Amino acid sequence: MKSALSNRHAVACKALVLFSIAAIHTIPAAAQADPDQTLPQVTVSASRFESDAAPIGATVITAGQIREAGINNVNEAIRKIGGVFGRQNYSGTSDYSLDLRGFGTNSEQNIAIFVDGIRISENELQPAMLSSIPVESVERIEIVRGGSSVLYGDGATGGTIQIITKRGATQGTHGSVVAAVGNRGQEELRASLNKGWDGFSFDANLGSLRTDNYRDNNELRQDNFSGGLQWASADTRVGFRVEAAREDFGLPGSLTYDEYRDDPRQTNTPYDKGTLDSDRYTLYGEKKLGQLQLAADLSYREKTSTSSYTYGTAPASRSRMESTVTQFSPRLRYTSAFSGVTNEFVAGMDFQNADRKTKSDYSNADGSQESIALYLRDEVRFSKARIAFGVRHERFDQDFSDPLSFSFSEYDRSFSLNAWDLQGSYDLTSIINLFAKVGRSYRVANIDEYTFSPNNEPLTPQRSNDAELGASFGNKDHKLTARVFRHDLRDEIFYDPTIPNVNGFGGLGANVNLDPTRRQGLEIEASTRITSDVTMSAVLQHVSAKFRSGPNDGKEMVLVPKNIATFRMNWLPGNGQSADVGLQWVDSQRYGSDFTNTCSARIPSFVTLDARYAKRIGAWELAVSGTNLTDRDYFTQAFGCRSSIYPDPGRTVRFTARMDF
Repeated sequence: MKSALSNRHAVACKALVLFSIAAIHTIPAAAQADPDQTLPQVTVSASRFESDAAPIGATVITAGQIREAGINNVNEAIRKIGGVFGRQNYSGTSDYSLDLRGFGTNSEQNIAIFVDGIRISENELQPAMLSSIPVESVERIEIVRGGSSVLYGDGATGGTIQIITKRGATQGTHGSVVAAVGNRGQEELRASLNKGWDGFSFDANLGSLRTDNYRDNNELRQDNFSGGLQWASADTRVGFRVEAAREDFGLPGSLTYDEYRDDPRQTNTPYDKGTLDSDRYTLYGEKKLGQLQLAADLSYREKTSTSSYTYGTAPASRSRMESTVTQFSPRLRYTSAFSGVTNEFVAGMDFQNADRKTKSDYSNADGSQESIALYLRDEVRFSKARIAFGVRHERFDQDFSDPLSFSFSEYDRSFSLNAWDLQGSYDLTSIINLFAKVGRSYRVANIDEYTFSPNNEPLTPQRSNDAELGASFGNKDHKLTARVFRHDLRDEIFYDPTIPNVNGFGGLGANVNLDPTRRQGLEIEASTRITSDVTMSAVLQHVSAKFRSGPNDGKEMVLVPKNIATFRMNWLPGNGQSADVGLQWVDSQRYGSDFTNTCSARIPSFVTLDARYAKRIGAWELAVSGTNLTDRDYFTQAFGCRSSIYPDPGRTVRFTARMDF
């Protein structure tokens, strides 16, 4: 099977090259191109094509909101403005683990994250590197909660997050330079440059961050670059992008509850370190032929991560992982209109090949996964209604081997999965919209999970039956959206720290299939313009996450806060000043090992406060901002009962200067 899939990948790549060459040959002389007649700016959304209609029930974060809130990175924008819950990761970088709808420890593996249609969700147990995306390049962010496997495949049960960048051709030269300093050794410098001429556009973005972070042995050194070149005319678009990220960081490890209470900044692992190098290359093309639109993306990413752990007086244990991911996504859209009814038909394929090789003192686990998917979706739009139905079929091939394993050492297996969804919306009045979704989504074990399971046995794919009902009220100045949802899961793939690990030793846990589980709850999003200068927004989420059969039937899932509330207020008087204040309350949670709900304690609830004030003087903007301004001690990651705690940061203050040109 693997060779057959590889051959198909080769054919697919050749097809894209031919498509791109054909598109390039349609480019007229650059001097004759009319930039005012170029394609609309890239807006990958509801159907994986540009569209004026946002996905049904989506939350949209605009570039203006990001700028007004003084957001420093994309992950922060999703958490603070979108109200998405985030957990501090183990390395202390700004890439928090994002959680839509209460998926706890494995929340990142239940969200599919894309940049301009290119999947950046890791095929490992790591959060997506959103910090490598220049925040100045973001046009908007679309958050779609709920099952989305038809268009986006594996790991979209919790929802999808689309980051859409400013890739359109803009005449002239524009850019910005941002410098920031703060407590605990914070030093950050960002620069962006955009130039457009005769249908061409070029952009380059640089970023560098140095910080000691909150805890001992948690220093971070991060450098990013992204850039691209694009040509666009009335019916054609072709372009190339490259992204690179480098990180060096300390690994402070976990604490017991007593250690955390004594000093949350301390570490028991003063010599543990890690590095990450990532490079991504993307070629994309798009062509309009009347009512038919063709598009394709080809992306290649290579990443190397290293770690060094010290145990007492023993020599340091070192690990090096090298991974590559190739993606190819050709697709087409045909639109037609008759008597006020618009029909949009989309068909596409997704090819992906992920491979990782490990070299360490304790494991040489090598794994690969190849997949081929076909999806079809049709949407009908009436004057007041939208109805869409889609199906997806995806075939996977997984390979694993580990000559250092003490148990099951290798396997090669193939399987197929199906997804479907039916969704619709109806404008009851000019200010009331009703929407509903039902469907099935899925996820498969990633490379980390199927190389670190009990005795290395393959994990069963996770399946979820999804349902959602909601309504929106109001307009752009005053809007309220409420939705109820349910996800019934079978064979949920989850990290269990209580069982023996891959080599039979206790204490490290393993990735397993759980007994049937359920997520259900209520989400409310509200925004209002109080005065011409002041706006306020709120995101509220209530989630009930429980086992629905098995020995733990009715027990609560771990690391899932029942309630989360996020509030923001923005002041923009139009005289060069601006201010933004945010408040988030997170309810208590079960510790990460408490599947039986027998631990006498819970992770405490907490409230955090952040704020920013800025003053614009000509081309300059000066700002002061702070997070966790009350300096609250709290934590969101803990894998034992009152143990294995990873503290979140204390008060952070930054001074920023920005110049636009």
